[in-house]
Amino acid sequence: MKRAAGFSVTLTRALNGLRPTPLRRLAAGNTKARDRALADRLERQLILPAADTPNEERARAAMQDRGQFLARQERWEDLSDEIRAADAARDATPCAMPHAELLSYGARADVVHATEEALADGANPSVAGIEALEEMLAEFPRDHAVAATVALAHADIGWAWRGTGWPHEIPDRNQQLFATHFERAARILEPFFDQKPESPLLAAARCTLLSGDPDPGKRLADDYERLIDLNPGNPRPMRALGNHLLPRWFGSYDALELEARRTAARSGTIWGNGAYAWVYMDALAVDPGAARALDLDFFLDGMRDILANRPDQHIANMLAAYAAITMDPNRTPPDAPRPLRETRLAIHAALDWILAEYLFELHPLVWAEASIGPDLSDARSAQLPMRSALLRRGTMTARMTIARHFADELLAGTTVAFSRHGLRLYPPQ
Repeated sequence: MKRAAGFSVTLTRALNGLRPTPLRRLAAGNTKARDRALADRLERQLILPAADTPNEERARAAMQDRGQFLARQERWEDLSDEIRAADAARDATPCAMPHAELLSYGARADVVHATEEALADGANPSVAGIEALEEMLAEFPRDHAVAATVALAHADIGWAWRGTGWPHEIPDRNQQLFATHFERAARILEPFFDQKPESPLLAAARCTLLSGDPDPGKRLADDYERLIDLNPGNPRPMRALGNHLLPRWFGSYDALELEARRTAARSGTIWGNGAYAWVYMDALAVDPGAARALDLDFFLDGMRDILANRPDQHIANMLAAYAAITMDPNRTPPDAPRPLRETRLAIHAALDWILAEYLFELHPLVWAEASIGPDLSDARSAQLPMRSALLRRGTMTARMTIARHFADELLAGTTVAFSRHGLRLYPPQ
C-alpha cells in the first residue's frame, strides 16, 4: 500500500496489520542479539537504494576539482575569472552551496592539506605553499577572488594549528599561530569589504574571520545577516551562526534564540519556519545548554518546513541522520536534566516521519558525517578515512540505524521498502 503524505511509520504499521510475534520480543531484549538478528535480515528485508555519488556531492566535488586543477596549472587568471563570475551570478549546487566558495576551496586545498598532514604526523609544516599563494596575491593585488582564496588559506591553516579543543587545551604556540594566520587573513581582506559589499564570497570570508576576533560584538549578527540575506537558500551560514552564538564563542543562549527567530522571519518565503531549526541545529549538537532557550515546537515545525520546502534527498538524509544519530537519546549525558532529555527524545522521534514521508535514497557520506561529527565536510579533515571507507561506514551506519527503527517489523519477517513512491511495509507471506 502506498502511504499518503503525512502518514507516520506508526500509522503505516497499523494499516499493514502487523502483529507481535515471539521474534519481535528481541527488540526490547538483548541489544547485541537483536542487532545480530537484524544484520542477518538487512539484505533481504530492508530495501533502500544507495547513491554513492548523489547530485549534491557530485556538484560540490566538480567545483572543488575545477578549482584545484586551475591552481595546479597556475592558471590563476582563469581561476579568478570563474570565481568572480560564479560569485556575481550566485551560482550554486542543488542545495545552494556557492560555486565560488567551492572553487576557492579547491584552489587552496593542496596547501592546506599539506599543513594538516604534517601536523597530523607530528612534523613542522612547510611554509612554501602559503608563501607561493602570497606571491600569487602580489600578482593580483586588486582581485577579490584571489585575495579571498589566499586569506581563507591562512584561516584554514590557522585552524589546523589550533584544532577543535577548548582554549585551555591548546598549547600557547598553536594559539599564537592560529591568531597570526587569522590576523594576516584580516589584513588581506580588509580593503575589499567596502569595495565589494554585494560579494557573497567576501561576506562568507568575513564571517570566517569572526573565529579569530576576540570580541566581534554586534558585528557578528550583522555579518551573518548580510551573508544569509545574500544567499538565504544556503543553510550552512545559518548553522555556523548558531554555533558562533553559543557562550563558548561570542554569544549567549538568549542571543541564539533571538537570532534564530530573526533569521526565520527574514527567510520565511524560502524555508517557512525552517531557518529557526537550521540556526539551532549545530548549536544543539555541540552544547546541551542550547536547549534551555529552545522553542521545541518551533524547532520541530522548522524541520518539517525544511523538507516541505526543499524535499531534496541530500537534506532528507541530513535530517534523518541528525534525528537518528546526533539526537540519539543514548548519546545524551546521563546526568542531563529532564528537559534536555525530553528535547533530544522529541527531535529523535522526528526520524519516524522523515523516513515515512521523505527518504527514498541513501546518501552514505551524510550518515558517515553524522557518525563522526560535524567536521567531516570541513576543510580541517586531514585525518578522515578514505572516501571508500567513509562510504562503507555511512552505508552500514544508516542501514543498521534504520533497521533498529523497524526492528519489530524486520524481526517479524516484514519487508521494509523505500522508493520514490513512498515507504511500503510488506508483511511476510
